[in-house]
Amino acid sequence: MKRLIAVIAVSGLAVTRMYGQVQQYKTPAQQLILTNEDSLNNNAIKNKTVISGYGSAFYQRDFNQHTATVALDRVVLFVGHNFSEKISLFTELEVENAIVSGTNSDEPSSGKGDISMEQAFLKFNLNPRQYLVAGLFVPRIGITNENHLPVNFNGVERPIVEQLIIPTTWREIGVGLYGNMDRLPLNYSIALLNGLNSAKFQHDTGIGEGEGLGSNSSANNLAITASVQYRIKDLKFQLAGYAGGTVGLSKRSADSLNVGLQTGAFGTPLYLGEFDVQYAHNGFSAKALGVYIAYPDADKIYRAYATNMGSGMYGTYLELAYDWLHHMGSTKQFVTFVRGEALDMNAQLSTLQKQDDQRDETLKQTHVIAGISYFPIPNVVIKADVRLQHTGPQNPALVINPPPNALPYRQNDQFLNFGIGYSF
Repeated sequence: MKRLIAVIAVSGLAVTRMYGQVQQYKTPAQQLILTNEDSLNNNAIKNKTVISGYGSAFYQRDFNQHTATVALDRVVLFVGHNFSEKISLFTELEVENAIVSGTNSDEPSSGKGDISMEQAFLKFNLNPRQYLVAGLFVPRIGITNENHLPVNFNGVERPIVEQLIIPTTWREIGVGLYGNMDRLPLNYSIALLNGLNSAKFQHDTGIGEGEGLGSNSSANNLAITASVQYRIKDLKFQLAGYAGGTVGLSKRSADSLNVGLQTGAFGTPLYLGEFDVQYAHNGFSAKALGVYIAYPDADKIYRAYATNMGSGMYGTYLELAYDWLHHMGSTKQFVTFVRGEALDMNAQLSTLQKQDDQRDETLKQTHVIAGISYFPIPNVVIKADVRLQHTGPQNPALVINPPPNALPYRQNDQFLNFGIGYSF
């Protein structure tokens, strides 16, 4: 195992996909059209209706548990329509884990799969530099949320920080304005969305379970998100923020819980701030991201729902990358990369949580991932990586009725991953 890690790590650094697609640019601002969705988004499509999509499958070996898993991770079908030069439609239907068994059928739901709309919005072109979106869409937060196609990120798995701290793919219903400046290399966005549902928060998955996903989500509470991107030659900087209410209950229902939950548009608020930097030049690339979540009223959620949500959470990662075929002038790529991640979902706890000994040190984690990606063509990738995981110790006070065959908790674990991905 150590030899495998050494071979992958020494072999180099990896190329990241910047500016939303595989790195194939004449200049940083010149984006290669890789999918029909890209064509529609850039007003380059001639046909009125287009079909596009992406998918991925993986194999994972957990060396602590001595188990291996294979899955058709996701298959996504995109259908878009260009009504006119000003108005177009974007929809994505996603199936996760291959099998979806409905609860209304004779066979109860197996819980193996999920089918959902990943996006469904109208785009209104206001002028050459501004457009509006309305419907179900992904806000511009982090690096991977908007650029989550398997050909757009290194590693079989999406970055852990952008799974547990920034949910990916995070989508909500709302209205957003996107644009860029005339005299500056600066992009911006601002959006009004439905808020999160704190009743569904889980202490080990963060805010992700509280997403609305367009499924009968409460609109009693709202959220605002905004971002700015600035480019300097081969560098791109992004600053993004989110602020929103997390209680969609009526005031009477919230008062009945008798814990002081604040309702309304921005009641019991949650704040997220994110900053990232991306760089790409001559086959070498790097990206770094940092994110912090502040949840001042986490103690009220703890009393209302017995949810051990931290009042402060953070995550950060740094990735270095190199494409060994960059100088050959070929569309093929052979990518090696290494990424280090650190996060803590219990970085801050309320006074009551501390009194009840609710700190979960297993949620303080570091991950080191090293791997390769081979692109025979820009739209198909074959991946392999090794992930080394280290966590804090297990808190015995949080272990309730463990199964009799449960293995002793280990703070270190290793994972071996293989995967394939495509987009069209």
